[in-house]
Amino acid sequence: MTALHAATSRLPAIERARRDVMSNDAPGGASALAPWITQSWQRCLQRGQRPQDSVGFDVVSAASMRRTLESAHALRDAAMPVLADLSRAIAPTGYFSVLTDALGIVVTVGASGHLDHPAARAITRVGVDLSERSVGTTAISAALGELEPVWLHGGEHFFDATSVYSCAGAPIFGPDARCAGMLDLTGVQAQERPELRHLAAQMAQRVEQALLLQLPHCRWLQVQWPGAPEASGAALLAVDRDGRVAGASRSACAMLGLQREPEGRGFGALDAVFATPPERLLGLTPRHPALQVSLWSGLQVLVASATAEDQRNLDAPARLRDAQAELIRRAVDSARGNVADAARRLGVSRATVYRRMKKRPPDKA
Repeated sequence: MTALHAATSRLPAIERARRDVMSNDAPGGASALAPWITQSWQRCLQRGQRPQDSVGFDVVSAASMRRTLESAHALRDAAMPVLADLSRAIAPTGYFSVLTDALGIVVTVGASGHLDHPAARAITRVGVDLSERSVGTTAISAALGELEPVWLHGGEHFFDATSVYSCAGAPIFGPDARCAGMLDLTGVQAQERPELRHLAAQMAQRVEQALLLQLPHCRWLQVQWPGAPEASGAALLAVDRDGRVAGASRSACAMLGLQREPEGRGFGALDAVFATPPERLLGLTPRHPALQVSLWSGLQVLVASATAEDQRNLDAPARLRDAQAELIRRAVDSARGNVADAARRLGVSRATVYRRMKKRPPDKA
């Protein structure tokens, strides 16, 4: 069965499920859908919303937008290079990328040539509230609610007006293991591409690692199981000057059973995680081989200093500026040279767009 045939064959099942749930009949057809979809539909109904209602795609107040963009500054900086790569990866599909904060407010949008459709423009304005309460069941609200990568197509959205979308969403977790936002890949009246859920999840993990590497005054340790294939940054710890774990990747939290301190931002001291003096770990450098140490459970792990590439990523603001400039150039191109429109889509000032587009002088010979 081709992907197109499989996608088409799902549409009748989705429609049957909608009739069952929306009419409060026996939800036999709803079994064809993920439980979280019908649960989201039911929450919308309980709020008094109906599928035929209009959707405003409202922008938050100016004061709320300022607070949102200020608090999402680190998230946006970490995501800029990822969005630039995503723009290239998904350009042939007709999909585009959207980044929201943990409340579902759009904080920036990836450059794309597919933003001219009115339905695309509606959800790509910085400050638009795309939470479940505002726009019903979407991949954005689902990823933030379920805290798992999701895929949503057509009539799986709650409102009739949003059934033109197909979208993948993945939550983004900060160094403190709290949800910091989400990454969404959306197409308007586009072919169903559920494999984009995997792409969204992979790119969200890249943003998470960039957020971790933004932590100031830290060194980075990579942890893996003995014999596991090497994967740079797969389980990453940020350790501060006092030998405390200031941040951790999701894989590190799962692997080491890390729990946030009740009233702190970190995960406790190194020697509360590893059954070895912290000085052994803090003395590691990228030149040292991985050190095999014990966890307090008795399990053995390999610990190494973060790679030189991780250090270069941290200490290379020029690379970030280049990625930002590329993203801005693409946004201006997709806006057909309209700088004001490109700035609005990106959530930056026109002055920032002009400054980033300015050509750098050639390197001296």
